Amino acid sequence: MARLPVITGFGGINAAGRSSGHHAYRRMVLDTLPSHLAQQTYASLAALTGQLSKLNGEWKNADGDSVNLDSHIRQISDSLEQSSLIRQLEQNLFNPAELLFHKRAKLTPAADHALQFELRRKDLPSPLPPGWSVTEYSSDKKAKVSVTVTDSFEVMFKCTRQAAVNSAGQLPSGFDPAALYPARNHPRGLQLTVYAASDAINSLGIDWETVKQKVAPDQISVYAGSGMSQLDYNGYGGMLQARLLGKKVTSKQLPLGNAEMPADFINAYLLGNLGTTGTSVAACATFLYNLRQGIRDIQSGTHRVVIVGTSEAPLVPEVFDGFATMGALADDASLIELDNLKSGQIPDYRRACRPFGYNAGFTLAESAQCIVLFDDELAMEMGANIYAGINEVFINADGFKKSIASPGLGNYISMAKAAAATRNIIGEQGLQQRSFVQSHGTGTLQNRQTESHILNHVAEAFSIRDWPIAAIKSYVGHSLASSAGDQLAASLGVWSDGIIPGILTVDEIADDVHQQKLDFLLRHKEVGNRGMDAVIINSKGFGGNNASASVLGPHIVEKMLSKRHGAQAFSQYKARNEAVQEAAAAYDTSAIEGENRTIYRFDHNVLGGDSIQINTDHIAVAGIAPQISLEVDNRYQDMCD
Repeated sequence: MARLPVITGFGGINAAGRSSGHHAYRRMVLDTLPSHLAQQTYASLAALTGQLSKLNGEWKNADGDSVNLDSHIRQISDSLEQSSLIRQLEQNLFNPAELLFHKRAKLTPAADHALQFELRRKDLPSPLPPGWSVTEYSSDKKAKVSVTVTDSFEVMFKCTRQAAVNSAGQLPSGFDPAALYPARNHPRGLQLTVYAASDAINSLGIDWETVKQKVAPDQISVYAGSGMSQLDYNGYGGMLQARLLGKKVTSKQLPLGNAEMPADFINAYLLGNLGTTGTSVAACATFLYNLRQGIRDIQSGTHRVVIVGTSEAPLVPEVFDGFATMGALADDASLIELDNLKSGQIPDYRRACRPFGYNAGFTLAESAQCIVLFDDELAMEMGANIYAGINEVFINADGFKKSIASPGLGNYISMAKAAAATRNIIGEQGLQQRSFVQSHGTGTLQNRQTESHILNHVAEAFSIRDWPIAAIKSYVGHSLASSAGDQLAASLGVWSDGIIPGILTVDEIADDVHQQKLDFLLRHKEVGNRGMDAVIINSKGFGGNNASASVLGPHIVEKMLSKRHGAQAFSQYKARNEAVQEAAAAYDTSAIEGENRTIYRFDHNVLGGDSIQINTDHIAVAGIAPQISLEVDNRYQDMCD
């Protein structure tokens, strides 16, 4: 029997806040929470953004003054709400009112008059354009020279423009991942990776060194990456722009821009991992593609621990330009028209993303999400927390396409398979009455028509009525590669607090949405923390990258573990789990109090050739007790002499 991949830790950061402790999820359902949980969520956001910390037993505000926690939270709660989730673009990454661009022009000297000007000798173009003559004043490279031009020549004027799109799913205002560790000009996507992976590892409640001493190095894998690589100036963006801006390319921009660099950073600077590594690149379905690789490792028995993650930081002007030119984004003009506003009025940026309603396009967002998977036996043995189990992930392409961006048949197949796999575990009645869907739900016209048809068609095939459909991009926007990670983190929160987030940005479902068998949740739905046995997470990516995951609730996983390992072993697991729960809760408390536990181990315990011993049947690595077996299975034994 295959081993069951169990989520034992999770963490990350998006527009709703920190993922671990379910705080990002709780920001979405803040108005329905008990007062003590709401206060924790506010405090988590305040700590994240530097507005609150606890030092020597006293709560301090951003100025370092002692404050009463309750009264201070009441004072800043409105600002914390306004500075999280989708909102108007802020100027911390770039100024949307002054986007730089260059306008090409040709200068022609007036008839019978040469054009004369001065510039520094070091700024002269080389070679000189035709018709240029230079008079030097001195040999000093910094000195000015006189230039006489008789022919026409091209110039580029430095200009600015107002962004057409002014809404985004930005990280909470004031949160700066680069301030949490020595970032050294890392691209923003890698800064988010360091934070998200640290959050996930700390959330385990089990020291990572303990895990390393329990599991052989080749039985740990990391699958993490980005869909669009690192496109800001410290990554590929700067490498492509530098010469055109009159700057120099740095030695870091090319290597740190790679799409798999989030996995490389996790291995090299957080875990010291020697096992399998890599990433899939599958546009908006990247997280689920990586998740599929991870669960295959565990199901096959080749690996016992897997880190799965994605990090996407696409909030740069050029990416906005690209998606806006495709007509994919909810720009200001479209939102104004959608809400029947007058030209020049400010649209409701908070409601920019409206999945399955009358909408204008998706809202670009940044996010990094990571989960830690153990096989079921290891989770039992180490007393790990169980947040969910990954049943299966299905991936299907679209077949022949007219447009690379248009949807096809692949998602019908992946969703139907995920529904069937879910039915295998929780039964037909469980699928029909105790499952829900975290839809891709981007907020585009095309998505609302096609995804709703897919979900409705699958529901009809499995005799499901009123299948609950959530769409959390209405809160955090579309983080591309990380979007399914956002969906998964929100789903884990449902099994903690029992509330499925509603699509609150939508007043009514659009007429062209298929909903005969579906219940698009326009309000929060209270189901109880055991009311849903499973969730199906759906992702659709440009190019025909379709993935659907069947995820099992923790109460279902515990029943499965008790059946597989026996009541006595499960009772012993629950006893071991008490200390792990306390450690995980202690981490959450420390994060709420503003303690920085970001992990970054640069030049730490670097191993050389003298740290490894290779024998005929095993490999020993200095400092790590479990050995790497060289008793490799011969899968082709029947074909050998």
